[in-house]
This record gives sequence, structure tokens and C-alpha cells, in this order.
Amino acid sequence: MQDLKVTVIQTELFWEDIDANIDLFDKKINDITEDTDLIVLPEMFSTGFTMNAAEYAQTADGSAVAWIKAKASEKNADITGSVIIEDRGRYYNRLFWAKPDGALCTYDKEHLFRLAGEEKVYSASHKKITVDVKGWKIRPFICYDLRFPIWTRNIEPLYDVAVFIANWPKKRSAHWRLLLQARAVENQCYVIGVNRVGEDGNGYPHSGDSAIIDAQGKIIFQHADAPCTFTASLSYEAMAKYRKYFPAWMDADKTVVK
Repeated sequence: MQDLKVTVIQTELFWEDIDANIDLFDKKINDITEDTDLIVLPEMFSTGFTMNAAEYAQTADGSAVAWIKAKASEKNADITGSVIIEDRGRYYNRLFWAKPDGALCTYDKEHLFRLAGEEKVYSASHKKITVDVKGWKIRPFICYDLRFPIWTRNIEPLYDVAVFIANWPKKRSAHWRLLLQARAVENQCYVIGVNRVGEDGNGYPHSGDSAIIDAQGKIIFQHADAPCTFTASLSYEAMAKYRKYFPAWMDADKTVVK
């Protein structure tokens, strides 16, 4: 299988300003000069991690989703990130995965961040998705999901890449870095983590630490405390060779032990 080229965009966000953030990411994507198959944006890329859902939620017909669809087609690459969505009277921290042909996949954040009261504002859907990109199987998650290994467990049919998008604060950045590596090692897959930088509207600083990690836990890329756009090529052959050499995935627990 051919290699997969992935671009991560780590940046500050304009607090609760949808138009400004769309313009920001539009320019950053336009500045990507090399070919890429997948572009990954942070959690709530259009607003920042706000609990003001009633004021800033859009529907699936809103400007943020329309933009991500149009940009995927224009760039001829898959693009993913989450936005605040109102759907049948409920609010969701919903990841949209836009494909160049106009198709959309969605994933609603499963683990809602209790420390910020996210569970009082947003709903979870309890449904995972796996997206195919050039034959690679990719499973996306959102921020707090990273702390829950049972939810991210990689059992047959295996996925090849786990994507975690986040607004993860600097004060717990050591956890972010550690858990990204742990998810890669235990699931024997590539892990992509994309976090924001800068201070949000609640005064919390974010260090980014966006990363690309291989199936053995080796850090291919990691960057802290400043905006960056980085593209890496992932080798399916290297991952498959390692899984064959050390087939721990074959012994993974298939059920939850209570």
C-alpha cells in the first residue's frame, strides 16, 4: 500500500469568532505547497473550546461545514476538525471528515470533559467511525477521548491511524504527550495529535505539542508553543512489518473486564 501524507495545522484560535477562524485556516491551507492526503485541524477549530453552544452552534448547513467541504474539494485532500453543531435540539462537539468528492463523515465526541462542564452542554453519540484514505483505515477521536484506552482499543478489523484533535491546556501537556505515545504503542498504529496554541477566552494557555508518532511509539514530529504546519509521510510497510514481527494485537482483550 502506498504511503500516506498527513498535514497537521497547529495554531492560535480567535475566541468565538467563526468567520475569523475560517479565514485563518483557509489561508494556512492555501500556504501548503506540498501534496498531502489528509489535513488535520484542532478541536472546535471555528470557535475555540467554548461552552456557549447556544450562541455559536451552527447546523450541518452552516458556514464552517460548507467551508470544510469546499476546501477538501479545492485542495483534493481529506480535511477533518470539529465544530459546534445543533442537531434536533441537542448540541454536539462534532468532528466532520470532508472528502474531496464531497462526502462527509461525522463523529461526536464520546467523553465529554467534566472539568469544564462539557457534559452539561453537549451530547455524546456513542458511535465510532473508521474512514478510508488511500486504503488506510483511520479512526478519529476528540481531546478527552485520549484518556480512555478501552474506547480507542484497536481490535480486528484493525485501524492504521488514530487521530486525536484537541484544545488540551498547557498545564496538562505532559499527560497529552505521554498518552499519545501510549495509544500508539498499545494499538500498534500511527497516532496523530493536533492541539491548539495560545490563550483561550477563559485565560487558559495551550502549548500545542501536536505530534505524529509511529506504531512503536517513536516521535516523528512534535512541536510546542508556536503555530506550525507540518507534513509527514507515513509508511504502511513499516507499520505492517512491525505488527508481523511483534503481533501483540492478536492477543488484545476482545471484551471489557468488569
